Amino acid sequence: MRIRILVGGPDGAVLHDRPWPEVGDVVDGLPTTVAAHLVASEVAEEVPAAPPSTPRRKSTKGADRG
Repeated sequence: MRIRILVGGPDGAVLHDRPWPEVGDVVDGLPTTVAAHLVASEVAEEVPAAPPSTPRRKSTKGADRG
């Protein structure tokens, strides 16, 4: 679960053994229960996962097919 931090932590605060992120930072890799608790507590909001990128084929339009 990806989350965006909405509330700053006090000096020296940690989040899952890491320094507390800045407001607006997106955090990934937390255990789902920790991330869900932060969202439920309105300390963070869930960030939708980016859709997987699809490889694009090179355009042959205008290419010289000699």
